[in-house]
Amino acid sequence: MKRILNTLFVTQQEMYLKKEGDTVVAVLNKEIKLQIPLIDLSNIVCFGNIRVSPALMGHCAKMKVGISFLTENGKFLARVQGAISGNVLLRRAQYKIADDPIKRTEVVRNIVAGKIANSRTVIQRFLRDHREKADEKKLNTAIRDLKRSIELTQKAKGVETLRGIEGISAKIYFDVFDDLITSQKKGFAFKDRSRRPPLDKVNALLSFAYTLLYNDIHSAIEIVGLDPQVGFLHTDRPGRMSLALDLMEEFRAFFADRLVLSLINLKVVKPNQFKILDNGAVLMNEIARKNVILNYQKRKQNVISHSFLSKKMHLGLAFYAQALLMTRYIRGDMDGYPPFIWR
Repeated sequence: MKRILNTLFVTQQEMYLKKEGDTVVAVLNKEIKLQIPLIDLSNIVCFGNIRVSPALMGHCAKMKVGISFLTENGKFLARVQGAISGNVLLRRAQYKIADDPIKRTEVVRNIVAGKIANSRTVIQRFLRDHREKADEKKLNTAIRDLKRSIELTQKAKGVETLRGIEGISAKIYFDVFDDLITSQKKGFAFKDRSRRPPLDKVNALLSFAYTLLYNDIHSAIEIVGLDPQVGFLHTDRPGRMSLALDLMEEFRAFFADRLVLSLINLKVVKPNQFKILDNGAVLMNEIARKNVILNYQKRKQNVISHSFLSKKMHLGLAFYAQALLMTRYIRGDMDGYPPFIWR
């Protein structure tokens, strides 16, 4: 059983992180705010103006604890990590599949089908649980169209076609996303997906939740020894962790989107916890960020049943499980990569 390690998120500006023995100590205005054994951590994620001592960076690298630096609102800047632990033979096999049009297409087919299936299930679950608040005709149309998209993935002949199906399916899904918001409708209106920058409060929450998910998936890939920069669905680009973005797709709707919907519908986050910049970008304040992080961490502790492995596990462990399944496929131990499917 793999131990589920935690991520330390540091959002308080001007915080200073230093090493003390085998612990990380968080200091603000010469006062110790937190002290945690590094053995309990897999990652440290710093938002904004956070200082980290060289001694802590070196010790984290030795203990395989990654340190990520992001802007205050979640834009990735850099990551500090130790020596690459990947198996050279495993990575060579990964590169061969990425360069093989037929094998690459089969991996992408499963990733895209898994993403669409989970998006469809989110809508189906909402309709089941909130039928009295739902536009049944509209949601059932989206459910039907997404089912058709899944069927199209099985007939697609190449990666570009699958990317097109994924894009159309995302539009179908986000066209009804506003219908899944049942409270605070005036303050959290959603029209469509906007990324850089997010142009409304819902998009600001989605982008931030995706950033947290990206860091966890990236770490899982590093743990199993794959190259996070070489993916199958997402194209290669300097600095882009394409494989991390690939494996994220299966968890976006099931994990990140449902988290955002819960935060809004249960009034954990409120409309007055955001600000609008002159360029139209919408940003969360400190209270909103902390609430998202707290609930993100709690949700990772939820126990789920992994449909392919037929095992119960903490949701946070499912990221590692999918990275491990990808490794087994690449090594030739499995005929195909099985995506994470929410039942």
